[in-house]
Amino acid sequence: MTLYFVFATCAATFSLQDVHAEPKMKIEFAPLSLPLQRRLQTASVVQWVFSFLGLAQCCVALFICLLFTRFWLVSALYAAWWLIDRETPHKGGRRSHIVRNSVVWRYMRDYFPITLVKTAELDPRKNYLLGFHPHGVLAVGAFLNFCTEASGFSTLFPGVTPHLMMLCLWFRFPFFRDYLMSGGLVSSDKESASHVLRRPEGGNALAIIVGGAQEALDARPGSCTLLLRNRKGFVRLAIEHGTPLVPIFSFGENELFDQVSNPKGSWLRWLQHRLQQVMGIALPLFHARGIFQYSFGLIPYRRPIYTVVGKPIPVQKKHNPSEEDVDQVHQKYLGELSKLFEEHKAKYNVPEDRHLEFI
Repeated sequence: MTLYFVFATCAATFSLQDVHAEPKMKIEFAPLSLPLQRRLQTASVVQWVFSFLGLAQCCVALFICLLFTRFWLVSALYAAWWLIDRETPHKGGRRSHIVRNSVVWRYMRDYFPITLVKTAELDPRKNYLLGFHPHGVLAVGAFLNFCTEASGFSTLFPGVTPHLMMLCLWFRFPFFRDYLMSGGLVSSDKESASHVLRRPEGGNALAIIVGGAQEALDARPGSCTLLLRNRKGFVRLAIEHGTPLVPIFSFGENELFDQVSNPKGSWLRWLQHRLQQVMGIALPLFHARGIFQYSFGLIPYRRPIYTVVGKPIPVQKKHNPSEEDVDQVHQKYLGELSKLFEEHKAKYNVPEDRHLEFI
């Protein structure tokens, strides 16, 4: 995660170099007369970006530092609690309604703004597997829609509880793991997914960002490329539990950041893939705007996001589905996702000649 922060800092440096390399480009500062509402919106996004890039390291530092102070007992007791509670991220997590309903997330929603669009009902007596696309650089839409109530998920889909899967790595950091679970995040492994999907009472929606960390490397404005052609594990999981699949496309997700050019075959892309294989996370060199100026930095652009939830795809339950069974459902899912994209792209300023590309 430290490398992630270093890579992100390098991106800001590259962006700054680009600014100085172009004599005609000037730094555009934010006006002093901005209303308080907009400043609070920016502050909410700043704290979230910091949480994504640096909060885990701060939590580790705090845990270690406390051991060498008179408050060492805090870390000792937490370590004991951590040991007892280690399986919770795999057992549905532990959400906090106070955290999910915080006013901070409403300010963050209005910064872009982000809108959750419903196209079909979700039966609260059933469990659902939600496929979220695209990943984007920081998965802003997935977080705000499923880990907070800012966009009104519970109002649009009453009786359905959302869960978002996140890499197991992040749940190994003290204190940070509890913060993640408070929003409804759970560990991204089969045990965790099965625990949510097999709940007999229904009313659970498990969201998976199918493209994962690798897809983030291709997240840039105008991109409609999804890493999905050979991603079939989520389909097999749905078949094994007889869980309906729900395609979701988040229009505007890729418009929030620019990335340093890293064409396939370049040394930078090779290094990013190697680090992704070793660490399990992607390290895109991204940049956008700053806190007090609009020319460079790590704060996302103010661009709208519309997260469109498609209609459920019925899935017949089979304990040991064959490759043919998985391929058949996978092809149907690709078709429904493409259909969802084509039906809504005109509303959200996507050019008519642009279509989804599966790789």
